[in-house]
Amino acid sequence: MLNTPASFQILIILVILWTLPWKAVALWKAARANDKIWFILLLVINTLAILEILYIFIFSKRKRKEKES
Repeated sequence: MLNTPASFQILIILVILWTLPWKAVALWKAARANDKIWFILLLVINTLAILEILYIFIFSKRKRKEKES
């Protein structure tokens, strides 16, 4: 995040702060209700390697271009 604008960093932090409590409560409720399918779906749907995909297709290419310059 060293080269990203501060406004983008703030947005990412706000999204994380908004998402985590909702995800935690939903996972807690699913676990307490023994809803294994819902627990797995809630755990996996938001994570599905999105961060890894962004790194592979966007951020790793950006770093390579910066090194070439």
